[in-house]
Amino acid sequence: MRDNALDNFKYELLHECGNARAGILTTPHGIIKTPIFMPVGTNSAVKTLTSEQVADTGAQIMLSNSYHLYLRAGTKLIKQFGGIHSWMNWHKPVLTDSGGFQVFSLGHLNKISEDGVEFTDPKDGKKHFINPEISMEIQQDIGADIIMAFDQCAPYPCDYDTAKHAMERTHRWLERCFKAKTNPNQALFPIVQGAFFDDLRKESAKVISSYDAAGYAIGGVSVGEPAEMKNHLVEYTAPLLPKDKPRYLMGVGTPEDLLDGIKRGIDMFDCVLPTRNARHGSFFTPNGKKNIKNKEFYDDDRPLVEGCNCFACRNHSRAYIRHLWRCGESTAATLLSIHNIQYLVEFSQKCREAILSDSFDEFYNNNYNKLI
Repeated sequence: MRDNALDNFKYELLHECGNARAGILTTPHGIIKTPIFMPVGTNSAVKTLTSEQVADTGAQIMLSNSYHLYLRAGTKLIKQFGGIHSWMNWHKPVLTDSGGFQVFSLGHLNKISEDGVEFTDPKDGKKHFINPEISMEIQQDIGADIIMAFDQCAPYPCDYDTAKHAMERTHRWLERCFKAKTNPNQALFPIVQGAFFDDLRKESAKVISSYDAAGYAIGGVSVGEPAEMKNHLVEYTAPLLPKDKPRYLMGVGTPEDLLDGIKRGIDMFDCVLPTRNARHGSFFTPNGKKNIKNKEFYDDDRPLVEGCNCFACRNHSRAYIRHLWRCGESTAATLLSIHNIQYLVEFSQKCREAILSDSFDEFYNNNYNKLI
C-alpha cells in the first residue's frame, strides 16, 4: 500500500559514516536536516515557551500530541482555525503522535479491543473511544505534516504472547490507518512494535516496510527497559527498515540517547525530557547534567555552558538563574528549557556535521564518556 503523500515528501540520504546517517527530509512546511531532535509541544505549546522562543532555538520541527488536543481544545476547533500551524503560529513542520502511547500509559483507565480503545479521561472522568479511523480523522483535523499510525504498545516487562498479540494488532490497525488517511499533504509513518523480542521486531519491520511510506518509526522503547536493551533493539531493528527513508526513534531525548541512536542509524528523535528536566532545575552540559539548585552556582558568573549561543547563555549567569529558581520565578524554567532544547538541537547538528566529515566515531568517543 502506498501513501498518497509521497509526491509531497522527499528524503535524500546524503552521507553515511558507519551506520550513522545525514540526510534532508523535505515536507510541505520546510526541510529538516537529519539527524534531528524534535521538541515536544504536548498541548500545542512547548511548556513555558512561546512558538517564537522555540523557533529561536533553531528547532526545525515540533511535535504535538493528538490525544491531548483531541480532549482539549478539541481538534475540530483547531481545524476551524486553519490547522495546527496557524493555531499555534508555528510555520515549520509539525509531527503528531497517534494517541496510542498515551492510551497505553493510562493502563487501568483503558479497555483495548480489536476495534479500538475505550478510555477514561483522567481529568474529568468522561469516557472516550479512539480507533485507527478516528485517530486518522483527529490527526487530519489537526493538520500536521507527519502523522503516526495508531498502534498498541506492549508494556515492559511482558511475556512473548502479550508482545506478539500487540504487534499483530498494530499491523492490522496499520492497514486500517492507511485506508482511512486521505490528505496528500500529510505523511503517515508506520511504527515497529514487538516489545523486547528480536524475532517479533524482525517480523514487524518486515510488515511495516511492505507499506510504501515517507518514513518509519521504532516504537515500544523507553518504557522502562534498561539502556542496554534499548540500544540492542535499535541496533537490531534500524537496519531492517528501508535505507532510503527516515527512521524515527520515538520518545528518547538526552545527548547520550542521540549519540547511541545516531550511531545505530536513527534520523529523528523526540522527548519531553529536556523541558521536564528544566522544570526541575536540570540543564545539559558537555560534561553531563547539572542542577541549577546546587549551591556551587550561588555566585557563578558564567553562562550555563561556555560558548553556548542560546538566549539564556547569551544573557544570564548561572547565579542569576539560580536566584530566579530559589525565588520560585517561572522564568527560571523558561530559561533552562530554552537552553536544553537548543543544546539538543545543536548537538544533533554537530552529529550531522561529524557524519558529513566522516568523523562521527571520533565525535562519539570524544563526547559519550563525558556525558554518562
